[in-house]
Amino acid sequence: MHDNWKKKLAIFLGGQGISIFGSSLVQYAIMWHITLETKSGIMMTLSILFGFVPHFLLSPFAGVWADRFNRKRIIILSDAFVALVTLAAALVFMTGLRSVWILLAAQALRAVGSAMQAPAVGAILPQIVPQEQLTRANGINQSIQSAILIISPVIAGLLLSLAPIETLFYIDVVTAILAIGSFMLFLQISVHAKALEKQTVSYFADMKLGFTYIREHRYLVSFFIYLGFLYFLVAPAAFLTPLQVARSFGPQVWRLTAIEIAFSGGMMAGGAFIVIWNGFHNRMRTMLLSNLIMAVCTIALGLLGWFIPYIATMVVFGISMPFFNTPATVLLQEHVEEAYLGRVFAVLSMLSTSLMPLSMLLFGPLAELVRIEYLLLGTGALMLALVPLSFGNRRLMEAGNPIAAAAAAADTATASVSAALNAES
Repeated sequence: MHDNWKKKLAIFLGGQGISIFGSSLVQYAIMWHITLETKSGIMMTLSILFGFVPHFLLSPFAGVWADRFNRKRIIILSDAFVALVTLAAALVFMTGLRSVWILLAAQALRAVGSAMQAPAVGAILPQIVPQEQLTRANGINQSIQSAILIISPVIAGLLLSLAPIETLFYIDVVTAILAIGSFMLFLQISVHAKALEKQTVSYFADMKLGFTYIREHRYLVSFFIYLGFLYFLVAPAAFLTPLQVARSFGPQVWRLTAIEIAFSGGMMAGGAFIVIWNGFHNRMRTMLLSNLIMAVCTIALGLLGWFIPYIATMVVFGISMPFFNTPATVLLQEHVEEAYLGRVFAVLSMLSTSLMPLSMLLFGPLAELVRIEYLLLGTGALMLALVPLSFGNRRLMEAGNPIAAAAAAADTATASVSAALNAES
């Protein structure tokens, strides 16, 4: 299954990188266009909601699809769907109908495509890469995405100053075509076993079995609870720091650009480092190290009154992110059975796309009443408390060990889920 895996990985990550670059240009273009045209906080909130609500609602179904059907085909079809939506928006704008509501509709439909693709992308890597190389493969992917986060806003800003917004839409269509072409022509991946079987249960029964699998494998429950708390608490550092910089250091655009570049540059460096280091033997230890660094950095952002150390802290914060995201992904890819991997990644996608925006429903209004520095100090302290609490969770820490060390503990739960599947049949 993993013959010529390096070539396959290069084609997959290259195609994904090209596609993500085009999508990132469009995301920045839509966000900046709505900001400049409306100057409305309500419209920006609507933009966020239009982006994450469809993703959240569709994720459970997308997880079932990723387990029932050819994952490569799902990735190609979702890329094609997003490209068609973007092309339609560009053509409408060219007619002179340049309503913000068209962009919001496009944002919602693009989120549908993203939701379709996310579980399939997370589940397909173990079909390409040997298990012992999953950390390095995910680390490389993290570095590529971080590099895109650095260059895409710069290029988007440059293009928007020279050409209308629909120019960026056409670039996204071209990058999608290149990605789809590379997958269709050069990427050969065997279809996973469940997709080859005759499906004997309904979509909703399959979805229910996915949640049953998570419930029966108790380490997944602990793992997702831990992730949920961290996603909720990290939201102020993720979303409110630009506002903090504008209030505390000055509203100059170069300052906002500097913190974005510092954070993304740190992520790229962290991704490269995790590829070389590979993390601790226990995945949870690597994640908790990252958790500790993020907590300390969040507290530091609430204390620092000088911009240069603030930027340096942003770099360190960025470096720590791949130490969390990469082992979290690998932990699931190693431990979850292939037949359930799409549905488990769908739950991860639901958490990541919903809890941080929901957190902002609390912290956003609070930022109008309380200094952002105080919010950072409070959430940083709570993030710090997560480290010893999680370290003391034996089930969670055992799940951090590579699959061979945890296989025996999972046998009973797997048998229970198999019995449920037979009952549904």
